Amino acid sequence: MKNSSSSSSLGPGGLDLSQVFFKSISNAAPPSPTKRHTKISVIGVGNVGMAIAQTILTQDLADELALVDAKSDKLRGEMLDLQHAAAFLPRTKINASTDYSVTSGSDLCIVTAGARQNPGESRLNLLQRNVALFKSIIPPLVKYSPDTTLLVVSNPVDVLTYVAWKLSGFPANRVIGSGTNLDSSRFRFLIADHLDVNAQDVQAYIVGEHGDSSVALWSGISVGGVPVLSFLERQQIALEKETLEKIHQEVVHSAYEVISLKGYTSWAIGYSVANLARTILRDQRRIHPVSVLAKGFYGIDGGDVFLSLPAQLGRSGVLGVTNVHLTDEEIEQLRNSAKTILEVQSQLGI
Repeated sequence: MKNSSSSSSLGPGGLDLSQVFFKSISNAAPPSPTKRHTKISVIGVGNVGMAIAQTILTQDLADELALVDAKSDKLRGEMLDLQHAAAFLPRTKINASTDYSVTSGSDLCIVTAGARQNPGESRLNLLQRNVALFKSIIPPLVKYSPDTTLLVVSNPVDVLTYVAWKLSGFPANRVIGSGTNLDSSRFRFLIADHLDVNAQDVQAYIVGEHGDSSVALWSGISVGGVPVLSFLERQQIALEKETLEKIHQEVVHSAYEVISLKGYTSWAIGYSVANLARTILRDQRRIHPVSVLAKGFYGIDGGDVFLSLPAQLGRSGVLGVTNVHLTDEEIEQLRNSAKTILEVQSQLGI
């Protein structure tokens, strides 16, 4: 089942064709020992996993990509489909296997696998099935890549990032959830759309739970470096709170809308996770709202809980949490979001 994107260079009788095809340069030195080889593993080749894999390939983020899934036929089909695009893509070795040894030596392991909700099934029961699934995923990833960073995308992402942290035994800086990175992108798009500007010029965060109790940080929104709310105040332009709440609700419900229309979300989360992978692997030290161990920040002290906060990311994972000024109302909402997640966690018995 283990295959790669390059076919064997051995010809008839064991002749190495590359030695015939290319003539060696005289007095050549061996490859530099400092040369960096980047490997990413994606666990789960569903719609989300493949959108992430495809985006990683097109953005040239890895020298090697490993895919793992329990369904061997689907896995091999997806691997071959990607390999057949080799002539149109940056050179990346692609491996796929149902065996986790294929992930050995990964710099980043992205977990997208998750159980689907059955009709009439409770959220807690679904979560318990996902916890059982993670017990078969996280330990082998840790075994084969003890120095990797874990990036959890599976939902509910905050609780499952906590589960991955517990199962891995890793320090908290090397376990990250995709969190509200995508929610914040949707938020920036809607504000930009509202103001008719480019979304890249909008600085705005959604924090807290990736879900219904998420918190929109209205006080921190800026466009082109101009703080929006204080600017409107100085111009004596009243902005209805209902307008703000409507935009936030649109963010919360946008994923549901996509799912109801096409059956699943894939492209936006693919770009979001590739964006995180780039920041981590290239040590870009950019700030992303991602799910991190939040205990001790903004008065969150009820227990070990992962939720999204604006965090600086780099090669060693989470480098720190940004000391963003929050209003009292926002802090209260954030603590309530933490309580919501902790209540679910307490029922898991981990």
